[in-house]
Amino acid sequence: MPSTHNHDKPWDTDDINKWKIDKFTPEDNVGGTFLEESSFATLFPKYREVYLRQAWPLITKSLEKYGIACTLDLVEGSMTVKTTRKTYDPAAILNARDLIKLLARSVPAPQAVKILEDEVACDIIKIRNLVRNKDRFVKRRQRILGPNGSTLKALELLTECYILIQGNTVAAMGSYKGLKTVRRIVEETMANIHPIYAIKELMIKRELAKDPELANENWDRFLPQFKKRSLSKRRVPYKVTDKSKKVYTPFPPPQEKSKVDLQIESGEYFLGKQAKERHAREEREAKMKEKQEEKRKERLKEFVPPAEDGRKPKKRKRDGEEKEKKKKKKKVQAETNEDED
Repeated sequence: MPSTHNHDKPWDTDDINKWKIDKFTPEDNVGGTFLEESSFATLFPKYREVYLRQAWPLITKSLEKYGIACTLDLVEGSMTVKTTRKTYDPAAILNARDLIKLLARSVPAPQAVKILEDEVACDIIKIRNLVRNKDRFVKRRQRILGPNGSTLKALELLTECYILIQGNTVAAMGSYKGLKTVRRIVEETMANIHPIYAIKELMIKRELAKDPELANENWDRFLPQFKKRSLSKRRVPYKVTDKSKKVYTPFPPPQEKSKVDLQIESGEYFLGKQAKERHAREEREAKMKEKQEEKRKERLKEFVPPAEDGRKPKKRKRDGEEKEKKKKKKKVQAETNEDED
């Protein structure tokens, strides 16, 4: 039987965006004022007090448009937001709650006020409990920033989110899709995966999204597959056991003597407290004397003369005597030559 509901709808055209969320206006609130008052409060650190006092007029003015009242308590160090009779949007109080959270996490007021818009959401990621070692935590948090904040700027451009790293948290503002990506990258960075890999992947995805032919295809073949190249260092044992083959014996090895057994053998166990102290002092003094004697011998080595041969040093002859001897030798040679002739 054919369906009776598939009739032409002249008002339903292709140019209508069915996913668009229209802005909530006071006319949409048919129920009127709220039955009860809703309120949220959050604490802020001491160093934010001066800035919040200066920026509070801007925050109050922004919240008045949505009918939300806000109070700043400098004594307790808290911010409170609550609904009034002028509030018409039920979701406005939740956005105001996110606003004071972001202000407490050092987000500038002009940026934090954007959370009141419907298209903007926020996410505060706690990163301190992801890494135990403090030094390792600081190094991995610095990776998100990068040299001169270049890595952070690249993440902001690719995810279209505002990111602020402050202390033990990362505050992000943007679309839901971008926030999901930011959280994944931050958690991977704290798990020792460098954010540059995620940046490369996001850049490739952005280029692929521009091609209409690849819109409905799987992109896995285009994305880089990074593998761990660094081999884990083998743990060297503190005591290296001798694994050479030994003669098998059914008897277990003798039990090692405890500290008390060694003291009983040496007789130290039966000494009194003063005698033990005297014995320990004498041992220390004996070791000190041995070390001093070794150092003295090393110093004396420098003054020991080098060993000499048993030969007598040849006396150096004068130049005049050598010349006379040479002349005599020449005369003797000349006379012998004449005799031979």
